Amino acid sequence: MSIIESQVVEVDDNVTGNQWLVNDTNELAKTIALITLGQVEHASEILKEAIAIVPVPSRTHYYNEARNQLMINGETVAKREVSRYHRDGFLFECISWIVSNQEADEHTYLKDPHISSTTQGLDGLIIRMHPKEKVVVQTVICEDKCTQNPRATFRDKVLAAFSEHHENKRSSDLLANAVALIKLSGLRGTEAVLAAEKVHDKEFRSYRAALTVDSSVSTIDKRMKLFKGYEKLENIEQNQRVGATFIVSGELREWFHDLSQLVISHLNDFEAGEKNHV
Repeated sequence: MSIIESQVVEVDDNVTGNQWLVNDTNELAKTIALITLGQVEHASEILKEAIAIVPVPSRTHYYNEARNQLMINGETVAKREVSRYHRDGFLFECISWIVSNQEADEHTYLKDPHISSTTQGLDGLIIRMHPKEKVVVQTVICEDKCTQNPRATFRDKVLAAFSEHHENKRSSDLLANAVALIKLSGLRGTEAVLAAEKVHDKEFRSYRAALTVDSSVSTIDKRMKLFKGYEKLENIEQNQRVGATFIVSGELREWFHDLSQLVISHLNDFEAGEKNHV
């Protein structure tokens, strides 16, 4: 059973819908704990092999850094709120990465989540290579937003970011990230750069907007209203505009706070287990 279930749901003729639901919060927290330790590759292997979630032995300062990035910091209410938004955004980026990893095959390469919760830049990137030829067959640009205002966030932030990519205004950033992923396929140097040029071709490009929503946004009408305007990304097909909704039960910030505390608990357990085996 997947940690996060991803279902195809209907939106409209312009958008392909996905709905994400957590199947196992405990296993989710364990996986995120590995990511906070910098063990993304290890987490990826565990997800693919469906084996027990345990960390590679690590040093104390890695555990301290991991716990610290899940804390709310700041001397004022405003600074603490910003810290909370960054922390929750990092957790949601991990959730998005886990969904992508669950769906990836051996020819698919994913950009790692930002280890620092305050890091800016491309939220996510998925590169799918041809199984035999040295060419890119699909590029997926991801925007992951943990928000209490999903409609406004999609309209004002996500679409703005996607539009810049669609007009190739952020091409150097996209190319650099694509080359880094393509190198994982074994291509190097000029070959990797030439293969990465395909990321600028709209025929092979998709966009995936992932937003946190409450359970009321689980009807076709609500999803249609949420992703209204996606069609402004012209000259691509319905399946190249993906609208994903992550259903959160209860109050958003409380849910992510509880998740962060569970991640910290597993970090503590991991570290204690290592010390007991020394």
